Amino acid sequence: MQKIFLTSILTIFMLVNINSSDKNRIVEVKSSNDPTISFRIMFNAGAQNDPAGKEGLAYITSEMISDGATKVNSYEQVLEKLFPIAASISVQCGREIVVVSGRIHKDNLKVYYDLFTQQVLTPAFNEDDFARIKANTLSYLKNTLKYSSDEELGKALLYNTVYSGTAYAHPEQGTESGVNSITLNDVKSFYAKYYNRNNFVLGIGGGYDNTLTENLWTDLQKLNDGQAVTPVEIKAAKVSGRNLVVLNKSANATAISMGYPISIVRGTREWYALAVANSWFGEHRNSSSHLYQVIREQRGLNYGDYSYIEHYPNGGRLNKPPVNVPRRQHMFEVWIRPVPNETAHFALRAAVRELDLLIKNGLNKEDFELTRNFLKKYILHYAPTISKRLGYALDDKFYGLNKSHLQMFGEALSTMTLDEVNAAIKKYLQSENLAIAVIAKDGDKLMKNIVEDLESPITYSTPKESSVIEEDKSIIKYPLKISAKKAKLVELDKIF
Repeated sequence: MQKIFLTSILTIFMLVNINSSDKNRIVEVKSSNDPTISFRIMFNAGAQNDPAGKEGLAYITSEMISDGATKVNSYEQVLEKLFPIAASISVQCGREIVVVSGRIHKDNLKVYYDLFTQQVLTPAFNEDDFARIKANTLSYLKNTLKYSSDEELGKALLYNTVYSGTAYAHPEQGTESGVNSITLNDVKSFYAKYYNRNNFVLGIGGGYDNTLTENLWTDLQKLNDGQAVTPVEIKAAKVSGRNLVVLNKSANATAISMGYPISIVRGTREWYALAVANSWFGEHRNSSSHLYQVIREQRGLNYGDYSYIEHYPNGGRLNKPPVNVPRRQHMFEVWIRPVPNETAHFALRAAVRELDLLIKNGLNKEDFELTRNFLKKYILHYAPTISKRLGYALDDKFYGLNKSHLQMFGEALSTMTLDEVNAAIKKYLQSENLAIAVIAKDGDKLMKNIVEDLESPITYSTPKESSVIEEDKSIIKYPLKISAKKAKLVELDKIF
């Protein structure tokens, strides 16, 4: 009886001590009929906080939390204890934030809770773990990024080009020289500074009782004292004219990425209008989108062709937008998945031409209604789980939204007009100032052809409709207007 009474007093005490400002740092998505519980802790500790010369420090520190020992258990013991309860502890290091996440059936909450909090609160920072994680990170930069996926390499090259000299420029994993320079003491210092009790937002979702939030909040107060981190200022140089960067690489196909920074972020009616235009033009993994139809469906040049108004990492593995990768500045991007080398110039021309036509003509009534009705249903699949809904709720907190982004999206679509969509196109889309990153075999030859605006004839192995052949006559000589001064050839061993 005395133990129960003391527990009740403790619960009341904890509730009293979560003041109103602290409650603003707690996000809950409750569902009484969900037998699982999801955790997401968002720290302002992303790759933008890497010190100069230590690019990759945020990433390696986050990996030491998810894939390292604690002061209680070795990393092997952590894995052994997680295995029988079918659980894991994940850390996602983005540009602006790091999110520590996990999900567990409520029957195994006690065991999991201890393991989860130990990873966050008491990482051991062992030399062996550090050496392993550092070696894995270098392997990714030297091998995986450069040789495993030209699509990802092209996007990384695009960001490196557009955001040169800013905290957005390097991959989240860092650079080879930056990672090589990182010491274990650097990791400990980064953790002490950024993983502090005033620099996180706590998210909990699922079927849990009311004491869990208070208990976890109280435990997280054991983190170091410190200040909430003010994000570094991002001042990307304005993209002036059409700029071409070609990475010379012996590749079987050519990957093309292009884009420029845009000022708009989610939460405004204009953003949702622009999202409608983007969905029609190049919705990710949507075979009915216009760009896909022109390059993939009608001409069979590649696997897919997509466009984005928000950062979209891991696009090769995802078919719905990711959560917890927010940024204060996004890019409008067009991603042309690898095409046969001999059709690269043609595919680039086709994509730029379609973008120009979208800007010039906008959407017509039929395309607008079709896309709007599609999105009304499609966005219902963006957050099929409590864990995903919790991720969106944390993103809402990042963007300062007072209402759910997905709710605002649905409401905006219900009343959206064609004029609003076309106005957003005119305001935010353009192609005159565009960065283009290309991963290509014989890149010097391709760059020369592009700069000289030589025709890019195309032949097909299967018959095409007469309308396609007729349209090709315009595409093969469509002017890209890229001067030699705006074109640069880079070598694989010189990047990252």
